[in-house]
Amino acid sequence: MSAVDSAPSGAPFGLSLSRGSQAAVFVLVVVLICRLLGAQFEWLVKWPVALTVPMTDWMSWLVGGFLDLFKPIARSFTFLVNYPMEWVGALLNLVPWPMTVAIVTALGWMIGGARMAALGFFGLMFVVFSGYWSQGMNTLALVAVSVPLALVMGAGIGILAFEYPRFKGAVNALLDVMQTVPTFAYLTPLLVLFGFGPVVGLIASAIYAAPPMARNVLLGLERVDTEIREAAVMSGGTRRQQLFLVELPAATQQIMVGVNQCLMAALSMVIIAAVIGGFDDIGWEVLQTMRKALFGPAFLAGSVIVVFAIIIDRMSAALAEPRQSQDRRVAFGILAAGLAVTVWAVVAGWPPSGVAAMDGLADRVDAGVGAFTASYGTTLDSIKNTSMFYGLLPLRIGLAEAVLPFTWGFAWTAQHTAMLYGGAGVIALILFWKGHVTGGLLVVIAAYVAEIGVAHLAWPVVILGAGAIGWVSGGWKLARLAVLLLALVLISGLWERALLSLYLSGAAVFACMLVGGALGLWSAMSTTAWAVIRPICDILQTIPLFVFLIPVLMFFQIGEFSAFMAICMYAVVPMIRYTRHGLTSTPEELIEAATANGAGKWQTMFEVRAPFAAPTILLGLNQTILYAFAMLVIAALIGTTGLGQSIYLALGQYDVGLGITAGAAMAILALVADRLVQGFAEERRQALGL
Repeated sequence: MSAVDSAPSGAPFGLSLSRGSQAAVFVLVVVLICRLLGAQFEWLVKWPVALTVPMTDWMSWLVGGFLDLFKPIARSFTFLVNYPMEWVGALLNLVPWPMTVAIVTALGWMIGGARMAALGFFGLMFVVFSGYWSQGMNTLALVAVSVPLALVMGAGIGILAFEYPRFKGAVNALLDVMQTVPTFAYLTPLLVLFGFGPVVGLIASAIYAAPPMARNVLLGLERVDTEIREAAVMSGGTRRQQLFLVELPAATQQIMVGVNQCLMAALSMVIIAAVIGGFDDIGWEVLQTMRKALFGPAFLAGSVIVVFAIIIDRMSAALAEPRQSQDRRVAFGILAAGLAVTVWAVVAGWPPSGVAAMDGLADRVDAGVGAFTASYGTTLDSIKNTSMFYGLLPLRIGLAEAVLPFTWGFAWTAQHTAMLYGGAGVIALILFWKGHVTGGLLVVIAAYVAEIGVAHLAWPVVILGAGAIGWVSGGWKLARLAVLLLALVLISGLWERALLSLYLSGAAVFACMLVGGALGLWSAMSTTAWAVIRPICDILQTIPLFVFLIPVLMFFQIGEFSAFMAICMYAVVPMIRYTRHGLTSTPEELIEAATANGAGKWQTMFEVRAPFAAPTILLGLNQTILYAFAMLVIAALIGTTGLGQSIYLALGQYDVGLGITAGAAMAILALVADRLVQGFAEERRQALGL
């Protein structure tokens, strides 16, 4: 029996409870204690201020001292790194744009033929006519310098973990921390250490982009065939020769996947680093136009970022796949044509920074957005207010506080509370009778959450509840980890802000589960639907996080609902992809057996495909959770509360202690959620014998 199965049917009130039911009973007891005794013992609901540890002040003192000690070395490093970055930027701006377009087009031809060449040509021509050529080259200069640092750092970490297996656990933990700590949290200490300017974005980009490379190097080396290793040993080469001449080349395909992910992470991070200013790049252009509510120019500049992301993603991804060799003469012809156009451009005096031919289009987009919001502003406000008053707000502060006469038409009373718990009790009894003990208990717990809201949950319920889920998911070790990590957030004084972050990210993840799951199911059932949805997912997955803020600001302005929409747009893709992949990867023999037994299409989908796809779908949920937390901090730019706002404020105030503690708290929430979902996925894989 699965760890989360309910009690056996036919004995609904028996003493034999599953692991999931035991955990639910424990959590329900904690809920009852906190709900009934919370008014008499306030410490059951809110952690006493007297017991709060001044972790922010300690971190400011500790890290501040460390930064002061190494600041001279870091500033010297900044001085040195400025040179290659300026050289690369000068080179990219010095080369006339027709020649750059020709080089990228020829490279696209060699990598992927006519289709890839066309992508490079038309993509860069869009940048040329956007008028953002110089800013785009400055952005690429940051990427060009940060990516080699990230590749070397990531490859070194991956090789270290492979060569010394005893360090593998520590390395994986380090990579988890590097990938779960919010991006803005990197910038605060780096800004103090390296000073104001683009070097901070460069270093942060290298740190953020290194983990994907490290993971893929490690994975690639672990997947090298045993026969290849044995042949290398028998050839008499040294260990270094075996590694660099045999094993790493054999892992090239997986390593190139890491290069692709590294490039995309670096591009995303240098755009985010634009919030510190000091560099005339695309990210800074987007931020400035957004602040001025110039949505047309912001959309145009954001489109340039998307074009760069798509070109870099497609070309680097193609390098990781087997490909046909292309005729070099075509590439040389493209370069010759580019050189001829370049000479003509210099003679004719074409602008070296591109042609701002789309300013009129940007202005029309701006005017169009203004006209649309003026005409349909009431409808947009209705969508936003309905979602807030009847969805997000009750989830955050609970029905007892959110249900008011001016929104719901009546006030919440004690009778409503009794009706809520009475209805939950009736549903629970029905589920008990049918043998679904765990489900019945969860209904009562959900009623408690609905009454008081996520932001007002008693701390024992959250911490011990996470521990109980960890016990079901992965045993006592995971339960202790969840309790310990969340307890650190509790005593740090950031608990209330952590619950606000948990509420918004949780609401977004739930919405992504519903929408992404439905779209994934539709894509699995219909190849036509997948043909439409797949390119949309591809585009959404290549867009840097920063750009997702533009469309929601266009129509819903600054606010919590806009942040919620931005998080959903970014985090829904993994849920769609993994759901579809899981449902379509069921072994054919299972499908044939179900069909032979008379199962229809939908019956096969829900009774055969869905159970087999559960581990894959859970991994999609895992990725959706991590994406939601990553976007939550970026959404602080448009009006969220919680830890994301604290991290953003710390960046503006140079508050290293607050930045690190709030970033660590956000990373803890993401890490705990990640481990819990992974545990359930592993349990399902074992149950299916995978």
